[in-house]
Amino acid sequence: MEKVLAPPPVAATRIVPRLIRHHAALLAVSVLSVAALYFTRPYKDWISRLSFATAYPALALLVATLLIGPWNLLRKRRNPISSDLRRDVGIWAGILGLLHVAIGQNVHLRGRPWLYYVYSAPEHHTGLRHDVFGLANYTGLIATLFLLALLVTSNDASIRRLGTPRWKQLQRWNYAIFVLVAVHGIGYQTIEKQKLPFVSTLAVLLLLALVFQFAGVLRRRAAAART
Repeated sequence: MEKVLAPPPVAATRIVPRLIRHHAALLAVSVLSVAALYFTRPYKDWISRLSFATAYPALALLVATLLIGPWNLLRKRRNPISSDLRRDVGIWAGILGLLHVAIGQNVHLRGRPWLYYVYSAPEHHTGLRHDVFGLANYTGLIATLFLLALLVTSNDASIRRLGTPRWKQLQRWNYAIFVLVAVHGIGYQTIEKQKLPFVSTLAVLLLLALVFQFAGVLRRRAAAART
């Protein structure tokens, strides 16, 4: 008698399309955008270039994770608890974000990353930094911790282990990450006296996320009122 093979698990049937449609495309976009910023920046050293070049693509992908849900609502499509696209975009936002943080700790204070968070002896203050530089760094650090938590739980195994309500509650910290990254970005725009095109890019990305989220809220309220 011919042996009948069991069908592969659902997760196994999804991984190949995700690798081709999502991760390959996101890898290409990430590499191209980072490379374009890296090779066009006037910084003399590679650390400053790479820190800058990873910052904006990471922010753009983070913003994209906040656009997908409202976009589905505006198109009157079902918004699942977890979509592969939103999860995969979030994974690449996390990868670029963590890369940016690891490199960024060596840009301004080479070999002394702790001085991003505390004052040095020659400075007029002591203890934890409470200036704009400190605010930008602490918000970036907290956002990184949240980002790491979301990155390691962006998988089906975490949904099963935590349960859908708890997993979804954890993923909602993405909104806190957005606020923290916004403060971090604005802080560094001020510190580095960034040029207008990049200030405008930051402003457009932040505004785009806020507009889409507000539109999504209005759409959900309208749908709830009809039902």
